[in-house]
Amino acid sequence: MTALISFTIYLFLVFVLAFLANRVGKSKAFVSEYFLGSKSIGLWAFALTYAATAASGGSFMGFPSLIYTHGWVLAWWIAGYMVVPMIALGLLAKRLNQVGRIAGAITIPELLRRRFDSQMVGNLATVLVVFFMFFFLMAQFKAGAEIMATLLEGVPVYQSLVIVVETSTAGLPWVGNAEGDYLLCLIVFAISVIVYTTFGGFRAVVWTDVMQGIVMGIGVIVMLVLVISQVGGLGNATRQLDEMTPPRFVDVVLKREGDPASDLRLPRGTWLMLEGGTDVVRLKSASVIPAGASESEPVESLQITTPAEIERVRKRVDTKWGVLALPASEAVPYAYGDGKKGVYVHAPGPDRINPGGFLGVMLALSFFAFWNFSGAGQPSYMVRQMAFRDTLTLRRSMVMVAFYFSLIYFPLVIIFTCARILLPGMEIHPDRVMPEMATVLTENAGVPWLAGLLVAAPFAAVMSSVDSFLLLVSSGVVRDIYQESINRNASEKQVKRLTYMVTVVVGLLGVFAVLHPPPFLQDLIVFASAGLGACFLMPMIFALFWPRTTPLAMAFGMVSGGIVILLFYWIGYRQTGDFKEYRLFNLHPFIWSVVASAGCLFFVSVLGKKLPDSLTERFFGKA
Repeated sequence: MTALISFTIYLFLVFVLAFLANRVGKSKAFVSEYFLGSKSIGLWAFALTYAATAASGGSFMGFPSLIYTHGWVLAWWIAGYMVVPMIALGLLAKRLNQVGRIAGAITIPELLRRRFDSQMVGNLATVLVVFFMFFFLMAQFKAGAEIMATLLEGVPVYQSLVIVVETSTAGLPWVGNAEGDYLLCLIVFAISVIVYTTFGGFRAVVWTDVMQGIVMGIGVIVMLVLVISQVGGLGNATRQLDEMTPPRFVDVVLKREGDPASDLRLPRGTWLMLEGGTDVVRLKSASVIPAGASESEPVESLQITTPAEIERVRKRVDTKWGVLALPASEAVPYAYGDGKKGVYVHAPGPDRINPGGFLGVMLALSFFAFWNFSGAGQPSYMVRQMAFRDTLTLRRSMVMVAFYFSLIYFPLVIIFTCARILLPGMEIHPDRVMPEMATVLTENAGVPWLAGLLVAAPFAAVMSSVDSFLLLVSSGVVRDIYQESINRNASEKQVKRLTYMVTVVVGLLGVFAVLHPPPFLQDLIVFASAGLGACFLMPMIFALFWPRTTPLAMAFGMVSGGIVILLFYWIGYRQTGDFKEYRLFNLHPFIWSVVASAGCLFFVSVLGKKLPDSLTERFFGKA
């Protein structure tokens, strides 16, 4: 309950900032103020809003789950992120800001439309932004709901509300099939983000991002101190990790004695002894032994394989159920790392599907390029690059954000490799390892109220990403479609009303889409990042720096990049049955999408008709 109080105080402060931002913005032109904060964002605000948007739910939910599952090798995987600010901001930001001011643009599609005087280019950009960002939104909404569900688990008032939600939604199509705790937390999270984004606009997003950036930084440092002290130091943790071997997955049947008249329901995560009394398993999902029956249907479970870990976990086996787990299938080992000590502290890291391990050298190198250059091509980041006040703000922000990312990501690798010692068996639901870890660390330290503030760190990351997406989509619909194609003479009152309506509707659609959450979090984020970077990186470079670029080339460049990403993911799905990308020559498909996009842009521009001199001179000056 103390954690809930501290978390509520944090949410209250978010709404206070949104209210203040709304008051400040009332005296300014609505469109420019609502979507870009009147292009007057200073050093600290620009640096932290950029950092908080980049550090999404993937950073604080999906990334920790990968660290927990694959070990120290994730330091290779994320290493490129430390220099993202230098490349992503240094590559485009200054020129993008200049062209945005010349064009008088509020959004990226609007900038492209005016740069090429082409409705086709602007509308195509809007469609691609909405398509790929929707995958990003799905992951963020899931992350926000999972964080709240973990934090509130065990709170009596919350459990009562869950029962009310389940009762009131039972029988409703689609909605009624969602788990009650997830549905309740999803609704609360969505309302919070939609309200403060709609009410405060871009300035509210920036101001809350500043607070969220500070919360994230402090939260990670506090967790790092707590985890190192509780595992007995980094050296001791490394020695224990070096002895660990990956778990196996096995279907079990739950058997109880007697023939009781009532159902017996075992929640997900229950620890049980496997038949024989030497091995321990953990249920991946809830299981029910029906009334009148002595056995359950087979349920997938996690089987611990490290002897020292088995001894620790035995203490968590709850004998109150009077249930024994009987193996119903052969245990399925990891494709790489099964029975191999040291796999969590050495590359390429264990992998359940890939026999070559999680991260080979070539793939690590391609991810180094992926994070930097896909980041440069993200429209949500570009919008912030159009809003900074001056060049000095940009230069200092590049250094600040690089330092901030180093402060965040490297400690996360330490924290969540150590989590394997304090939280065994989280492979059953790895996306919850961050809030679970916050709860365990603070309870062990005797300060449970601190869990609310630590959980606010990933919650802040999720909120800062969702609000950016909502603004990106609403600006696309209102500015790029309604004002440009439907009603060019729309009044400010009409624009304001439609903006609020679109922001709310898009948020509600996002909630509806993830009532049954997608099985992957980080994979969705990587897919969305790759798709947006593939569609916009090379087109934006050509548009900003090469006067010869044509509208048709822009269309081919954007579409070809997106098609390559979709094609490689389709091949990966056909091969594995999972939402995984196909890696030609062990390189991430983003690399190939950039090659395809650049080739289309160059050759179609060279072969096409030049733009009018007046349009080129407007953005590049006279030759």
